[in-house]
Amino acid sequence: MPNSKMATFTIMKILLTGATGYIAKRLLPVLLENGHEVVCCVRDTNRFEASRFPGDKLSVIEVDFLKSEELSRIPVDIDVAFYLIHSMATTHGSFEEMEAISAGNFKKQLEQTHVRQVVYLSGIVNEKELSKHLSSRKNVEDILASNVYALTTLKAGIIVGSGSASFEIIRDLVEKLPVMIAPRWLATKCQPIAIRNVVEFLSGVMLKEETFNKSFDIGGPDVLTYREMLLRFAHIRGLHRWIGIVPVMTPKLSSYWLFFVTNISYSLASHLVNSMKVEVVCKDNILEKMLGITPIGYDKSIELAFDKIEQHRVLSSWKDALTSHTLEIGLSHFIEVPVYGCYKDIKRRKVKDTAKAIDKIWSIGGENGWYYADLLWNIRGFMDRLAGGVGIRRGRTSQGEIAAGDALDFWRVIYADKKEMRLLLYAEMKLPGEAWLEFKIDRDNVLVQTATFRPMGIWGRLYWFSMLPFHVLIFNGMIRNISG
Repeated sequence: MPNSKMATFTIMKILLTGATGYIAKRLLPVLLENGHEVVCCVRDTNRFEASRFPGDKLSVIEVDFLKSEELSRIPVDIDVAFYLIHSMATTHGSFEEMEAISAGNFKKQLEQTHVRQVVYLSGIVNEKELSKHLSSRKNVEDILASNVYALTTLKAGIIVGSGSASFEIIRDLVEKLPVMIAPRWLATKCQPIAIRNVVEFLSGVMLKEETFNKSFDIGGPDVLTYREMLLRFAHIRGLHRWIGIVPVMTPKLSSYWLFFVTNISYSLASHLVNSMKVEVVCKDNILEKMLGITPIGYDKSIELAFDKIEQHRVLSSWKDALTSHTLEIGLSHFIEVPVYGCYKDIKRRKVKDTAKAIDKIWSIGGENGWYYADLLWNIRGFMDRLAGGVGIRRGRTSQGEIAAGDALDFWRVIYADKKEMRLLLYAEMKLPGEAWLEFKIDRDNVLVQTATFRPMGIWGRLYWFSMLPFHVLIFNGMIRNISG
């Protein structure tokens, strides 16, 4: 059984897994503000900017939970551990198998530490026949259960907040489609919960012995169908929308529909559609009374999310999760741009105002566009979408800030340093090769803009030469508008 020693202290040493993920990025500032010491586990330290959090209460370790030998880096003197790892967005391999291996490795290592409690965020389970996503979450809960430490499981349905996958999908559908012919799963009931409440529940259960070895459903006060969620979102945004439900749309067809209308991958769309067929409504919840938490309604959750967006204070986004299998080996492998066997387009131009140019570079993409021929960029993004790629609609998490690991339309930020005046991007679009785009201002105030392409075979070479006329037009216009 877990250590029965009473929790007579408030300051804890906490292990936070999935620290570059959507939930952990919201939880981390709260833990630090409360004075706790936090050890963040990340697969790639280049994707985590510890400098954003002043003080000496934060440390970062590089751990891939699929590799058991790396878990020895976890300190033994921890009090609470948060398990916030999932692989649903992966585009390769079996996410169920990956989640089971990660959970097993985590449990084995944690049982060798002093940890008293593990807190796991899972999904609400209401039916006997579960989707692969919910079935995997239930399996992970079973794996994590231990007689060495206490397990507290919180089960949530749709999480609503700026940057959450659910919020962005609903936003895409409502803002792009005045009329929707939707599948029958839009009549399924769910109980959405605000991201603020999720963070309150996660931080609230720490070392609460009455929550040890128990699971709790957590949700907001509203039980809605997905159709009602879409219509209420439209009402809040002052939009008039019509939604018709038809029984003929299969899960596969529905997945393709979500993939082309929204900015999520087909793999994630497929998992979400299968989950949406299952009703996710909370069982009786005593936890909110136990912790003194006031549930936020769905309408208020939407309003709060847009407040953050309008203030450019979106702390995390589901879009920043890695979608490229290649990048999983670490961003550091792509910082050194190759020289041999590559085609390059190098442009140089004197910068009139360095500070202004840097601001433009750091604001590139998303709603700000690419400073020249945005129509061509959008067409390229549409073509990538047709090929099963991420497309350009992914945008960016923040319109003014940028950091290594961030998604940026169909690029990934590899390196970003304002002091060095250097930004390096790596292409995640579908390509017959690899591509980098770099902006750097040298000591003579000259902006050097370099596009590098390493082709794969004859198709890669044909691709580069077929795109040359567009490159001449786009890259010349882009550097002219950034530097001027």
